Amino acid sequence: MDRAKIPATGAPPAEAQVASAVTMGAEQWKAIHERAEAIVDPFGMIAPLAHAQIAWLLHPQELSELWARNWAELLALQLRTLGRLAGRKSPDLVVPQPDDSRFADPVWTDEVQWALLKQWYLFTTRHIQDALFKTPGMSPKERRRAAFWWRKWLNAIAPTNFLATNPVAIRKAIESNGESLRKGFELFMEDLQAGTVRMTDPQDFQVGGNLATTPGAVVLRNRLLELIHYAPVEPQVRPVPIVIVTPWINKYYVLDLNGKKSMVAWLLRQGFDVYITSWKNPGPEMAEVRFDDYLTEGIDAAVQAARALSGADKVHAVGYCIGGTLLAAYMAWLNRKHASAHDVPVKSWTLLAALVDFQSPGNIEVFIDEGGVRWLADLMRRRGYLDGREMAAAFRLLRTNSLIWHYVVHGWLYGERPAPFDVLYWNMDTTRMPYRMHEFYLREMYLKNNLVKSNALTLAGEPIDLVRIHQPLYDVSAEDDHIAPWRQTFKINGYVTSPKRFVLSSSGHILGIVNPPVTPPKRRYWIGAAHRGQSADHWRAQAEEREGSWWEDWGRWLAEQCGPPGAPPPVATGAYPKLADAPGTYVLES
Repeated sequence: MDRAKIPATGAPPAEAQVASAVTMGAEQWKAIHERAEAIVDPFGMIAPLAHAQIAWLLHPQELSELWARNWAELLALQLRTLGRLAGRKSPDLVVPQPDDSRFADPVWTDEVQWALLKQWYLFTTRHIQDALFKTPGMSPKERRRAAFWWRKWLNAIAPTNFLATNPVAIRKAIESNGESLRKGFELFMEDLQAGTVRMTDPQDFQVGGNLATTPGAVVLRNRLLELIHYAPVEPQVRPVPIVIVTPWINKYYVLDLNGKKSMVAWLLRQGFDVYITSWKNPGPEMAEVRFDDYLTEGIDAAVQAARALSGADKVHAVGYCIGGTLLAAYMAWLNRKHASAHDVPVKSWTLLAALVDFQSPGNIEVFIDEGGVRWLADLMRRRGYLDGREMAAAFRLLRTNSLIWHYVVHGWLYGERPAPFDVLYWNMDTTRMPYRMHEFYLREMYLKNNLVKSNALTLAGEPIDLVRIHQPLYDVSAEDDHIAPWRQTFKINGYVTSPKRFVLSSSGHILGIVNPPVTPPKRRYWIGAAHRGQSADHWRAQAEEREGSWWEDWGRWLAEQCGPPGAPPPVATGAYPKLADAPGTYVLES
């Protein structure tokens, strides 16, 4: 039979079926491989380390060039070692970074065997790190990820972390007749029982006792938040209230630690009317709470309550960390919802260490890729939430030497009980994240960076665009912030069209913000107007450097936004009665 005369049946030819099967099989195997890698290595820890090693093996010419470049320094270190062993004194060839305090004790320099151990460790770690950043055949992101995880391993094997290779620990054990080791073992057992290396003793602090003590009242409570309205301390207050949107990845009282460190108490002393959000610590019952709900039932509900109690048409809104991300989305939402900027209920706003553009979010990116988010979403779906202790552990991994190994060494090896430190207690007082909200946040902000894309994100029924925001902005970032890098936070100035005043404070994500005025000043800051199209480094080159706390400049700026002082409003009344004394009930939930 002539095959050309066979009637068509609609089925593809056999060759096409085979090709389709092969293609489908390859795609399925790729999906299975990616799924397995996400399960075995959810945060991409193992893969980049292996990829870096393989990349160097596949590029022998670059590897030989690397060895050639490093050979001269290796030879110099060997000659320096022989000289020190022969009794000749010479300066260290490799010195620790300025912020590396592991080798601060003079024994690491004065005694030859310990000086050489330090030198070889620093030499090895530095050259491995340099090699990882130069790895051929890998993307910059993969290089950074490999360098990050290698750095964690190299930090873990530092000689300071082990009794036999830590001369300070040995000396303390001898001088105390072993008492330091006994105390260290007790601390080790306490940490083991707590399930974490503790940075301070939880028994030293009590929320509502020696933390979060500023007088006020809970005037609003819903399923997401309690809104605290603070009692005025001045006979007159400015009419435009300040509504502070705190991050819900930690509890609110970082801004009300104690009388000396409290931003809330300082604002009250300047004659401002202050409200703050205290978010509920969610359980499985809140699994389906969305980012939209935090916008409408959270920040918008707080703004409406403050307007009603104060009698003001508008408020000044402040957003810290993820609370600032939500505030930026809220400002874009308001300016889309209202036809005129005059109708927007927020007169001006402040961001504190808040990411809006997530293109380069710093070292946190090592945990966030498609596989990691998918694995985390599956975990959260089963539980209904992300445990705050897991998030806290991830943030501690960003700075293992200062946030983990320092406490291991001083506690387990030296037998020193950690000193009371309110900020560290707050850091350990973790909260959970609702599944639906947190998955949305990770995907839409970190993976897709949709907040800065015009109309790419729809919240509570409104497509949002940061360009619509016309209200004056006071934007604060921290120089050493490893959670919200300041050059990345600066990028919001390229989107919003309002007048913008940008501040760069010394210190990090917490202490750069919790930065009260003191005499003599502890810190400094750079300040100046910011403009669209301006780079972060160009802004800094033109900014004014000042000693002290940026709070004082902010207070003067806020005074212009919040109007002349008048009679204070009631703390609670009418539709917003007093439901509880500050600090409320939600902050006490564990």
